[in-house]
Formats: sequence, C-alpha cells, structure tokens
Amino acid sequence: MINSYFLKRFIDVTPANFDFHCHSTVSDGLLPPHAVAERAAANGVDLWSLTDHDDLGGQGAAREAAEALGMRFVSGVEISIEWKDRPIHIVGLGVEVVHPALCGGLDALRSGRLERARRMGEALAAIGIPGVFDGAMRYVTNPSLISRAHFGRYMVSIGIARDLPSLFLHYLTPGKPGYVDHRWATLEEAVGWISAAGGVAVVAHPGRYKMSGAGMRRFLDDFRDVGGQGIEVTCGSHSPDHVMHFARLARHYAFHASRGSDFHGPQESYVDLGRLPALPEDLKPVWRLVI
Repeated sequence: MINSYFLKRFIDVTPANFDFHCHSTVSDGLLPPHAVAERAAANGVDLWSLTDHDDLGGQGAAREAAEALGMRFVSGVEISIEWKDRPIHIVGLGVEVVHPALCGGLDALRSGRLERARRMGEALAAIGIPGVFDGAMRYVTNPSLISRAHFGRYMVSIGIARDLPSLFLHYLTPGKPGYVDHRWATLEEAVGWISAAGGVAVVAHPGRYKMSGAGMRRFLDDFRDVGGQGIEVTCGSHSPDHVMHFARLARHYAFHASRGSDFHGPQESYVDLGRLPALPEDLKPVWRLVI
C-alpha cells in the first residue's frame, strides 16, 4: 500500500505546467527576467526556469519574481557547444549559480562573443550590408552576449528580410555570408560544468540540428556517455512528428524528458510561455530530478 503522506507530498509538488527553456534581456530575449516571470505566471506556468545563453546573471531576479508570483523556480542556463563542427545547445537545470567551474566556463565562452560580432559585421559589410554591428548593438542589453538574434533583429528592421527565420536561413547560419564561427565549449566541458554544479544536462531543441538518424544517435551516445540525462521532447520548434521521434529516443536512452517553449519575446517565438502540448504520459519528466 502506498503511504498516504508520501502520495500527498507527490501530488502537492507535481507541476501541471512546467516550462524549462526561455530567455530574457540578459542574453537575447526581449523582456527582463521579472517580466518573463510575469508572462509565465499569467499563462499558467507553475514550475519555471530561465535559461539564458551562457550567462547566469538573471537568475536572482527571476527566482525572486517567480516566488512572488507563486511559481516554483529552477535555476537554469543554455550553454553553446560544438560537437563534430556542429553548433548545439545544452540546457543545464538545477545548477548552483555561483559554482566556480560553471561560472568560469561561462566567462570563457562570453569573452569571445564581442570580437565574433565585429567579424560578422565585417562579413556582412563585404556583401553590401554596412553598419550591421552598430545596428545590432542597439538591441543589446549585455554586450558580452551579443548574438545572431541581435543582428537578425536589426537586419529585419531595415528590410533585409521579412522575419528572423528567413533572415537566419539566408545570412546567419553556417555557410551563409554573415555567419562567423566561434570556439564554443565541447560537449564534455559543458556537461561537466553542469554536473559539477549539481545540475542536470538536457539536449535543447534536438529537432533543429538537421542531423541524420544515425548522426543524432551518435551524438546522444556521446551525450549519455559524458553524463547527460535529459532531452527536450516538447519544445517550441518541434512538430508533432518531432515529439513522437524524440519521445522514442528518450525511451531508448532512458533519458528524462523536458518541455520548454524557447520563448524570446512576443511575436518572436515559436510558442508562448507555457503554451506547449503536454509530454507523452509514459516519459519520465525532468522536473523529477530538479525539485
């Protein structure tokens, strides 16, 4: 017989709506951390994580706002890595935000972003689009985290493309004229920093990487072997077919499944905070590891 105290405790902590992937102005989002929290709460999110790119600077404000709004909060970060010359993102959940290994690794990642952005501006000027670096800087709150999204917002504003997806497709992805490579973390480094900080490593939006089936399995083999424990199954950029596919892979690798909107701002996101389909019921939700 199940102990009624522990059954009640489990029911009390079971989230109805969790969102473990979104961004604020600390990285490339459009809203400050407290406003992202307010939007999440207004959309019915009850367990939330802010996962800015390569920076933990918004965690204190996010936690304070979440708790004031009645949401539970899980610390988070999205780390930029490179695996076999392919850019990939790894989310870290439940991390200690002052852990020296994690903070030092993120400091190193941020240090090269500004120089990379200058080279992106030069590359775009060379094909007849001048002034993009300066234009992108108008959209930046944290210069050490200037990103392709800031370039894209400026370029859309001056009519180079109609929206961010088409802008990225033609100018800012590998092989396109505005893309400049950067030395990101390795898979082993990123998962190591997350694990050292007491967190859980999760593959972010795997459907966006355009890998073959065999390529994805090789990556997930490596991810599991270095200590990775989770994968985003339901996320803003995933189609229903993606959800089914990555649910199968979560079962195969015994990964915990995550759910995240990848919200960046109104009118600039695949889906709003907390407005995602539920995870398939048989999967192990990643919140079990972090609350």
